[in-house]
Formats: sequence, structure tokens, C-alpha cells
Amino acid sequence: MGISSPGIGSGIDVNTIVSKLMAVESAPLADFDKKSASYLAQVSAFGNLSSALSSFQGSLSSLTSASSFQSLISTPSDSTVMSATANSTAQPGSYRVSISQIAQAQTLASGGYKSTTAAIGVGNKTTINFALGTASGGSFGISGSALGASLSTGGLTPGSLTLNNTVIATDGSTRSARLLADAINAKSTTTGVSAKPSATVTSASLFGAAGASTYGDIDTSAGGTYALTVGGVEIAAQASGVAGGAGLTAAALDTALAGSAVSRALADANITFTGTAADGTLQFSNADGSNIAITEVVTGSVSGGIGNSGTANVGSSTTAVGSISLVSADGSPITVGGTNPAGAGFTAGTGGAYIGASFAADATRTSGNIVIDSTNNTLQGILEAINKGNFGVTASIVSDGSSGAGATPNHLILTSSATGVSSTMKITLAGSGGNPPDPDLVALLGYDPAGVQNLSQKAAAADTRATVNGIAVTSSGTSISGAIAGVNISALAVGNSTLTVAKDSSALSTNVNGFVKAFNELNSQITSLGAYNAETKSGGPLLGDTTLRSLQSGVRRQLSASITGLRGTNLTNLSQIGISFQKDGTLSLDNAKLQKAINTNFNDIAGLFAAVGRGTDPDIKFVSSGSNTKAGDYALNITQLATQGTLQGTVALPAETTIDADTTWTVTLNDTTPPTLANTATISLPAGTYNPSQLATLLQSSINGVSAFANAGATVTATVGDDGKLKLQSTRYGSKSNIHVITASGTDASAVFGSGSSVDGLDVAGTIGGYTATGDGQNLTGAAGAPVEGLKLTVTGDALGNRGSFGFSQGYAYQLNALAASYLGAKGAITSRTTGLNNSVKDITKQKDAFNSRLTDIEARYRKQYTALDTSIASMNKTASFLTQQFAALSKS
Repeated sequence: MGISSPGIGSGIDVNTIVSKLMAVESAPLADFDKKSASYLAQVSAFGNLSSALSSFQGSLSSLTSASSFQSLISTPSDSTVMSATANSTAQPGSYRVSISQIAQAQTLASGGYKSTTAAIGVGNKTTINFALGTASGGSFGISGSALGASLSTGGLTPGSLTLNNTVIATDGSTRSARLLADAINAKSTTTGVSAKPSATVTSASLFGAAGASTYGDIDTSAGGTYALTVGGVEIAAQASGVAGGAGLTAAALDTALAGSAVSRALADANITFTGTAADGTLQFSNADGSNIAITEVVTGSVSGGIGNSGTANVGSSTTAVGSISLVSADGSPITVGGTNPAGAGFTAGTGGAYIGASFAADATRTSGNIVIDSTNNTLQGILEAINKGNFGVTASIVSDGSSGAGATPNHLILTSSATGVSSTMKITLAGSGGNPPDPDLVALLGYDPAGVQNLSQKAAAADTRATVNGIAVTSSGTSISGAIAGVNISALAVGNSTLTVAKDSSALSTNVNGFVKAFNELNSQITSLGAYNAETKSGGPLLGDTTLRSLQSGVRRQLSASITGLRGTNLTNLSQIGISFQKDGTLSLDNAKLQKAINTNFNDIAGLFAAVGRGTDPDIKFVSSGSNTKAGDYALNITQLATQGTLQGTVALPAETTIDADTTWTVTLNDTTPPTLANTATISLPAGTYNPSQLATLLQSSINGVSAFANAGATVTATVGDDGKLKLQSTRYGSKSNIHVITASGTDASAVFGSGSSVDGLDVAGTIGGYTATGDGQNLTGAAGAPVEGLKLTVTGDALGNRGSFGFSQGYAYQLNALAASYLGAKGAITSRTTGLNNSVKDITKQKDAFNSRLTDIEARYRKQYTALDTSIASMNKTASFLTQQFAALSKS
């Protein structure tokens, strides 16, 4: 194949000619690039607009809620004692708060065990019930025995008694229960322990026994004298020369005691008596625990008297000494020590128990059962069963670190999962199939504040106690709400603090300034993108764009209009709080005018920015609204109130209802269609005899103790009406509220409910502004397509029919947020415009590619044509040269 180069044969510059021709043909490519660049510039500009609008919307999001403008600030004078928050319903003011006790949960501990995996008991099936409630009455502490016999004469030497590692100041003068109690109480601030002396009582056999007197007739006929004193009070006396039976006898002693003079003297000495000397039952007592000395003073020859049937009486003296009990101020264990605690009536060690207390289960707290048998009768197995039950008690195992052959370091620790006095535990055990519970499990876990307490209390269930402006308040947790309307106090430590609640005008001012700033930043971006510079005769990338103009006019139109639908306020436009448009289209804020509005209309400013709903009926509350909800005033008509699912008993409960052993009921709560397995559970009811109130408490706490129900937020209430009938009711409202009980084993449910049947709940029904609304429980929501679409209201109260009207308004921030949303997002106007522009760029690219393909064909054609011309001319040149040669040869010839 030969090598050719266009133009060599003809002298024509084919490449240059074709190149210049193609330059002319390619001229339209520049138009394609210019259009594409223009569209891409607009895409970029819309990107900037979208970013600016997103930032604007972000700044509005926190301003669409009324709470952003109605916040109050709570400032404690001592932040270590408490913290507090206030909502818009709080009233500004100053409050004195004194916290005397912080809530805590009860903690119980078992005795020590050598192993956590060794079997406890023989594995008999035992059901253990955990109930939570309140221990009341009585005290928590240690009951002492009679004081040492030598105390009345020698007292207690220093160091004899320590409480919680604090030495009690005793000495030779500490000779009575009362004086010992005084010494203990003097240190109560340090020890947390107080003492209560029991009444001192003389011996029951001092004057006789079995109905017979041992007080012999006094005989002073031999010249002696006799006197009987009790606690320093002379009760009776006999002068000399009186024969036995003619003077002081048991009967005469009783007559003397009945005399007014002796009675007054004994009362002055704080001494009372019971029984008579004549039947040998006479006893003296002193309520304050002071000693009682009973003395027979004898001179000369005397016979008869206390325990003397006629033999010589040389005088006698006996002192009755009382005992004391220790009370822990916070229910914590008391540690007793010292060199002679027995002299004070105590044994060295740490302990404490409820004394004289009663227990009442709390129906609002959960209760539950676990079953222990040969498969899990170990500390570890019991721990796992309790924690799996999830009914308000958690278990752990703690080692005290002891070691050695006989060491028992492992202790089961039980803690209520909630604080407050109502979190006190009662643990009862029952056997199965007529058999008693395993005694070793009873020894481990049996606990009743009103009875046997085999577990040791390490921390008592306690409420938070405080005073607010001198009014005593309590709370089961560390949070105190309701004491000050709209204010929630968090108790942190015992102490005093002043709480100041004030309008958070700073936050409101910041939010308003933020709104103005956000608008001006958006306005600046809009102006820049759509501006025209007359000097440079150039415009922004979105000059004249309809989307940009629509957004700009929409924002200004909304800000210029007054707010409609507002109730109870005169604030309807931004100028009333100092916001106004400037000539350049920006907003300015007059802070002085804003502050004046804050001072006079603090709670109403929110309506200018947020979505606000207010009704004439206080039992109808605004919940939320939707993007399609229209501002306005709407009449409310309620045709059906929401109800709760109920199981109503038909028979009055007897004074006592017996629940048999192994009683289980299947409970279905708030079930759905089709049914959901987690909405049905089996509860075990502890065997026993219950009065109506106790039975209601048992059912409520047992059902609420089901973990599956608790996880779903499903609970019930159980109440006994004035007619004595039991009602079980779901706390949920609406068509999804229901409660059904079926007997599985043991006592039949009909023993409690008679022939009562379950009735499912109903949703609220009615109209909003005459438009259809959908009920869901107590919530009524406007239907789609109506002006009230998405308006959600909570309807309570008991009235049907006309319930007044409800005003709904959309503040500027709320409206602008909705406007911004219509431009942003997958279906927004900006997205639509950028999608169209990007598609145009793609179309131009396709056109350009097609045009480039055509240019290639044109160039090929040009080259083909000029190459043919080149060849033709070259051939002609060759022929011309030949002819020239031939003509030249002819001319020579």
C-alpha cells in the first residue's frame, strides 16, 4: 500500500481547508456549552438557595413550639441541695425549700451461704410471692431486755455501750432505763439512733401469786414501827403497839392506795398501780422508765409485810428497773458494741427489725411470683428467677470476703427497683399440692414487716421529705412535682435552698432575635441570587426565576399578614413586638418594644410564632396539628366519650375471700385483632384469705407485675365499689382497651367476679368544626381533606354534645416552616426545578454528542471530496506536464 499525503500531488493544502471548514461547522458547539453552563449555574444557585432555606427552616424548628417562648428559669440558691425546672404554667416567685430526707429503695440481705450453687432445701416446689407496699406503725430497731441487776446501784461504767461506733456517755449515775435513754438520745444526731424506755413495772409476784396474797399482817405489838414506801412515796405505816390483823393488812394496804392523798402523791411521782395486795396482783409502774424502789422501813420488833407471814421483818428494799428499745432514724441496721452492752440489755452485733409494725400492699406497685424447686433451689437459681420476674425487685449476690473451712461469705441481696416508702417488700412462701413450703427457703426468704423477718434490712424504703414555704410535702422519688404548680424539683441532698422562678425573657428575646437573623440571612441569599447589577449589566444566576420570586413573595406575604385563630390575646402581628420590614426588604427589631411586650404579654408572644390551640372547654386540650391544618375557630361536638375496657363483678365480695393454693388465671390485656401472644399471660395468686381491699390490691399488682404487660405500657386498676363489687379496668382508653380473665387452675374467677363479663373500651367520637374526625382512645383527629386535617385534640370530661369551640392558630415561624418544607425535600419546588435543569443539561449533552457525531461525518465527507479533487488535479497536472513535454518535442522537430 502506498503512502499518500493530501495536497502533495496538487499543491492544495487540504488539511488546512478542511480544518477551517470544520471550525465553521463546529460553531454551534459553543452554544451548547453556553446553555449547559447556564443551566448548571442555576443548579448550583438552587443548591445555595436550598442550603439557605434549610438553614432557615432549621432555625425555625425550635420556634414552632409554644414552649420555646414561654419558658421560665428556675434558680436555686444552693445547687448542691436541689435543681429545678419550670414549665409555662408556673408562676414567677420565690420559694423556700427545705429537704430533710432523700428517697431511697429498700435493701434486704440474707444470712451467709458457703456456695452460690449448692442446693438449699430438698427441692420441694415452693411458690414465693413478692409484694410491695408500706410498713407503718411501730418502729425499726432493737428491743432490749431488762437492764443489768446492778445498774440501779452501780450504774453503767463509761464505755459500757457504743451505738454505730459512737460511745454513749454513761457512768455511775446512769441507773435507770430513763437515764440510759436520755444518754442515748443525747447522741442521736451522731448515731442516728434514739431510745425509748419501756414502763418500769414491779414484779408480778412481789405481793403474791395465783390469786393469793403473800403480804403478811403487820404486827408492831412488841414495840416496833413499820412504813411502806413506793418510789419515795409513803403508802402506809403502822405505829408501835398494834397487834397483827388489827392494823395494816393486805386489805388495809389496798384501802390506803385508794385514798386520795396517796393517789395524788403517786401520780406526782409518775407512778400508777394495778391489781390489789389482797389477791396478790398488786404491781406498780412508771411510764417514763424511771426506777421504782419499794422499801419497808422497820424499827424494833416487827413481823409481817412483803413476803412475810409472821416472821420477823428487819426491813427490805427492792428496785424495779425497766428496759429500753433502740429506734433507727432511717431504718438502717444498728451496730451495738462496748465493754458491757449486756448491762444495757443488748447483745453486741449489728441488727434491727420492724417492731409492732403493720404492712399494707400498694395496689399501684407490681407484685409477682417465682417458683423454686429442685431445678433452681440455689442462690444463683433464686437470683435468676427473681430478676427474670421483673416485678419490682432485683437480686444480686454479694460476698463478704470471709474465707476458711466454715466461711459463709455469700449473701443474697434484694433491692426494690423503685424508691419510696411504698417499695417495702413482703415475701411470703407457699407449698404446692397441699405440701408446706420448703422450710430452708422460708428460713432464707421469709420476710414480713409485721411478722417474721428472716432477711435483714440494710436500707429502709424512704420517701423524699421536704417543706416548700413551710408546707410539708413528700415524694416517692427524688423528684418533687405539684408542690409548686408547673415546677419540678429534683432533691439532691439534705439542706435548705431558696428557689427563684422567673420569666426567661432572655431566652424569648434570643429566640425572637434568632428569627429576625434567620430571615435576613435567607433574604440576603434570595436577593443575591435574583439581583441585577445595572453598572455591569449582569444579573444573578436566578434573575427572573419564577421559583425564586414565588418563594420571596410567599415569605413576605406570610410575614405581612396578621395571625388568625388566636384566642385571648391582642397580639396578632410582628410589629406589635417590634419587628418590621425595612426598605431593603430586611427585618429589623426594636428591642425596647420587644421588652415591653415581654413585660406585658409574656405568654401570648408564643402565638405569633408557634402553632397554638386554645378551647373554651378546659377538658379539651391541644395535642398537635399537621401541615394541612388551617387556622380558624372550630365548633366541637362530641357524640361519644372514650371508655376503658372493664370486667365488672356482679356479686358483692364477702368479708373474706379464700384463694386456694396453686390458683392461676389467664389474663388478656389490651389485645389486638388478630390476637398478639404477648398480650396474654398467666398470673399466680398466692394462697390466703383476703378482705375486699386486699383482694383488689392483689389482683392489680399481680397483673401489673407481668413483664410483657409492663413492657407494652399496659396496666389495670382494681377497685371495690360502694356496692362491694370488684371492678377490674384497663388504664388505656379506646377500642384497643380490653381485659379478659379465664381460670386456669385453683379458685375460679367467678368466686370474685360472679357472672360478670368483659366490656371492651370505645374511642371518642365527634366532629371538629362540623367536619369528620377520627377517634383513637381520648384523641380526636380531624379527617383528611378538611380544614381541620391533622388537628389532634384530647377529649376528657363527661359531657356529650356541644363542647364549645376551639381556636387554632399558626404563628409565623410555624407557617414559614411549612412554606420552607414545600420547597425542600424530594417533592419540593426547588428539587423539581433542579431536576428539570439537570434533565436539560442531560438533553444538551445528548444533542452535543449527536452534533459531534454529525461533525465527524461532515469532516469525513470534506476530506473525501478534497482528496478526490487533489487526485484529479494531480492527474491533470501529470497530463499537462506530459503534453508540455510532447509539445516541446514537436517544436524541436
